[in-house]
Amino acid sequence: MWSAHESGNYGGRLPEWRDRMDPGLVACIENGGSYRSNEYIRQRASKQAYCSAIARTFTEYDLLLTPSVSVAALPVGQLNPEGWPQHEWDWFAWAGFSYPFNFSGNPAASVPVGFTASGLPVGLQIAGRRFADLGVLQAAAAFEEMMPWAEAKPRLR
Repeated sequence: MWSAHESGNYGGRLPEWRDRMDPGLVACIENGGSYRSNEYIRQRASKQAYCSAIARTFTEYDLLLTPSVSVAALPVGQLNPEGWPQHEWDWFAWAGFSYPFNFSGNPAASVPVGFTASGLPVGLQIAGRRFADLGVLQAAAAFEEMMPWAEAKPRLR
């Protein structure tokens, strides 16, 4: 669905903008153009079922706390971590904590919680029920107040 959306949103721009677009976005757009409408409609039904399942989770819980991502920060220009499946545009394998809420439309915020042993930043994701953006932002603000990080700096090499 992601690539089909990107194709629908930006595919018409490829003739004029291809050379100025991110190569990963171009590959994603081209992949998305290969799907048939009946495949897309089936995926929409799956997405609706997924969003309903997420909504049920938030009938029992106000917030869900997870790591922001499952890996440390990557070098500039690198899309996937070493040792993970390499793909020219698909980063879903290692972003399994964050993209589900983008997909479902639930609000989420990432707040700093510290650094790895090598000095790279680590984030905590706070996700909430759909349209409860204020509650997510209040939780993020409360966490930052309890765990101030503005003065924390990673070790420089």
